[in-house]
Amino acid sequence: MAFQNDIFEWSRDHRVHHKYSETDADPHNARRGFFFSHIGWLFVRKHRDVIEKGKTLDVTDLLADPVVRFQRKYYKISVVLMCFVVPTLVPWCLWGESLWNSYFLASVLRYAISLNVTWLVNSAAHMYGNRPYDKHISPRQNPLVTLGAIGEGFHNYHHTFPFDYSASEFGLNFNPTTWFIDIMCWLGLATDRKRATKPMIEARKARTGDGSA
Repeated sequence: MAFQNDIFEWSRDHRVHHKYSETDADPHNARRGFFFSHIGWLFVRKHRDVIEKGKTLDVTDLLADPVVRFQRKYYKISVVLMCFVVPTLVPWCLWGESLWNSYFLASVLRYAISLNVTWLVNSAAHMYGNRPYDKHISPRQNPLVTLGAIGEGFHNYHHTFPFDYSASEFGLNFNPTTWFIDIMCWLGLATDRKRATKPMIEARKARTGDGSA
């Protein structure tokens, strides 16, 4: 429904982004400017370092996941159905919205807004905000991005503790993404959640933070 590439490609590129952040091997390197990191990286061929470094990553866990394989195999048809057809049909069929409005508002406009809000994590959250956990890296804590991207704006924390599933020190507070993962665990669809401990967080703040929190 988000139409942001299949699970495998998204996860692989995200791993490259974390391992080689702010270098030419970063798919949306923020050092190349706001426009590039926001949307420009999608208009050009990937830098050769992104491709070469991406090949060195271990993605066997992704390839071993049947859900990942299924979605990758049927990605094109699933995108058409879930990103465009279903969002158009639901308001048209269920509450009598015009087909024109259903397509351009519930499908196209929704898609455009969700993309740009997501891209702000790559652009704005790498340029604007404070760095309470690690002042030596570019990613920032950006409240506006947090609000728009349902909890994904705690970016300095996310890059300092990339293993933390919550992507935030605050757990369930201001983070609907964490709620969703917790519900998936409750349903048995996700396991092995990892969190940074409070002593670990406080120690890192004292050692490398900018003193803002």
